[in-house]
Amino acid sequence: MADTALPAPRRPFVARYPSVLIFIGLLAVFTVAVTVLAEGFGIGVVSTSFVKTLGKTLCLCLVALAMDLVWGYCGILSLGHMAFFGIGGYAIGMWLMYARTEIIVTESLAAAPLPPTAQEISDGIATQIFGVVGASEFPPIWTFAHSLPLQLLAVVLVPGLIALVFGWLAFRSRVTGVYLSILTQAMTLALALYLFQNDSGLRGNNGLSGLQNLPGMDDVPQATISIVFFWASALALGLGYIVCAWVVSGKFGSVIRAIRDDEARVRFLGYSVEAYKLFIFTFSAVLAAIAGALYYPQAGIINPAEIAPIASIYLAVWVAIGGRGRLYGAVIGAAFVSLLSTWFTGGQAPDVNLGFYTVQWVDWWTILLGLSFVCVTLFAPRGMGGLIDVIIERRSPDRHGADLGPEPGALQEKEADR
Repeated sequence: MADTALPAPRRPFVARYPSVLIFIGLLAVFTVAVTVLAEGFGIGVVSTSFVKTLGKTLCLCLVALAMDLVWGYCGILSLGHMAFFGIGGYAIGMWLMYARTEIIVTESLAAAPLPPTAQEISDGIATQIFGVVGASEFPPIWTFAHSLPLQLLAVVLVPGLIALVFGWLAFRSRVTGVYLSILTQAMTLALALYLFQNDSGLRGNNGLSGLQNLPGMDDVPQATISIVFFWASALALGLGYIVCAWVVSGKFGSVIRAIRDDEARVRFLGYSVEAYKLFIFTFSAVLAAIAGALYYPQAGIINPAEIAPIASIYLAVWVAIGGRGRLYGAVIGAAFVSLLSTWFTGGQAPDVNLGFYTVQWVDWWTILLGLSFVCVTLFAPRGMGGLIDVIIERRSPDRHGADLGPEPGALQEKEADR
């Protein structure tokens, strides 16, 4: 009688991917440590400005996760994901500007002999916001700016819809490789050029400012607000990491990695390559937009320069330096480059006097970043994340009697010997 071995029970997700639990644990310890050391609720060792820098860094780590998902795992080098990041910032920034300006206008009109009408308040808000570009009426794009729930919905729906339409048109035409990268870059450039126009409805080159002032919270110090946004950023990064790890695991993750390695073969095997790529592209765009919605209230301002193609190129550099194809590599790369950039460009790095020339890091930082990218590409293609592989000394698992196939119970050692 033939042996009938029952398939081994599937292990829990955390047991199969312990790196997720390690990452969440380290993130939790980091969040608690910053909270204890910050001015808002702690002993005041860490300044409010640096807490904001750390919160923004966590948001950049989240958008780096999105980039790694679409490029490192699915092989789509998108040079336009910072456009989705910016759209998320604009969506939440519209509500922040409207609500804050509404309070200011309402208080100023309260001293009038007659109570102001709703139309007078609306006209006053529009004049305050758009007077800088010579306008005094709300453009159609601001129709729902008064509603926080609707603007939060726009954070997800607008970039998701743009990515869905763009991806559907590109993937169904089977545009791949460098041509797809050029298309994504062209999309980003077109959006940035449109936003630079004063009649775009988003104040042109002036952008949206004062976003750090939360409506109705004038009495709350920035030290407290910065910690709240830091917590929100850490929570978003933790949840985003878990979801991304779940997406790239199992059969789905195997398929998208196979698409990255040999798209034609995956299509020959009967998989709908376009559907997989479209899902990853759209999901990563939404993830990037959520990161942007948390980033810009901490930055305080957003303008079209934030969406310029160079920003998306920087994002690709971060992921490459951290190690694409590794979620923790993307986080390491974004955090490392972001904090190092703050140090070099913030005037904290001392100038180097060579006698015949003084190296000022504010001017040389981008060159140093470019050289780092070239060196990583040539000599360390696994990036900084590859160092973790060396430290933990990854070895091939002992497959004596273990599952050798993608599914539990598949191709046991006993079966392989037959």
